[in-house]
Amino acid sequence: MSDQAAAPSVPAPDLDLRLVRYFTVVADQRHFGRAAEALHITQPSLSRQIRRLEQVLGARLLDRTPQGARLTEAGEVFLPRAKALLRSAAQAASLTRAAARPDRITVGYTAGLIVTPAVRRLRDRHPDADVRTLHLRYDDARAALLDHRVDAVVTRFPLAADRLSVTVLYDEPRVLVVPLDHRLAGKESVTLDDIADEPLPRIRRSDPVWSAFWRIDPRPDGRPAPDGPLVDAVEDKFEVIAAGEAVAITAGVRGHGFRPDLTTVPLEGVEPSHVVLATRAEGNGQLVADFRKLARTHLAAPVPA
Repeated sequence: MSDQAAAPSVPAPDLDLRLVRYFTVVADQRHFGRAAEALHITQPSLSRQIRRLEQVLGARLLDRTPQGARLTEAGEVFLPRAKALLRSAAQAASLTRAAARPDRITVGYTAGLIVTPAVRRLRDRHPDADVRTLHLRYDDARAALLDHRVDAVVTRFPLAADRLSVTVLYDEPRVLVVPLDHRLAGKESVTLDDIADEPLPRIRRSDPVWSAFWRIDPRPDGRPAPDGPLVDAVEDKFEVIAAGEAVAITAGVRGHGFRPDLTTVPLEGVEPSHVVLATRAEGNGQLVADFRKLARTHLAAPVPA
């Protein structure tokens, strides 16, 4: 037996994944109030949960500031590991379910896009499979894939493609949304010069790359796109357009279902919108492979009216 005593082992902290997720939301939002709203809990409750996590870890993770919340040095170290831990847990759960139910797939889709033709054919080809669909927010497609909430997503660019496999299905022209009494309503087409001074709404906490693409900001001449009202949701955006406070750029989808007091005008001289199919780059089964083939064949650009 060695004369040197073995060093005592230090037990790993018993981390509650729910508390870890709460921390990542506060860290991303940099604000307890906004994080509590996103998590659908009260701010005092969220503060207590973060303190519990800090006690387990033995380190302060966040400092409150007049502007909101700031990561401490320990928080900066913990954040990427916390996100990796949550991804690993989600993947473990998903792969376990997939092993138990290899005949199950969830197909996600974002606003204005139709997956029904490919989904119906997948069900016909695999009558015993559990084929589900899930509507996603425009900015949730990538996270839903990496969190294993869905196995495939039909959405629009821009979409960060790392750790994903992305295929362009078709292009859509971009159009201008205006109220019926707008000076440009009824025109055959417009250009960016026609809307050089028209304010465009900004969606609060929107992805900057997504916002830049759909606002065409900056413009080709380097000028910033004029800022319109700050809104929280797409429905709010249409409300401020109908009220005459702004115009907006969107995909030219046939049967778009906008409000009856709004209309669209083709926007010339700009890059079209790209509709894509995205899946995880690794770990996909036969159902995902078959859906990918069917999507390429049966999810084509809508026929113009």
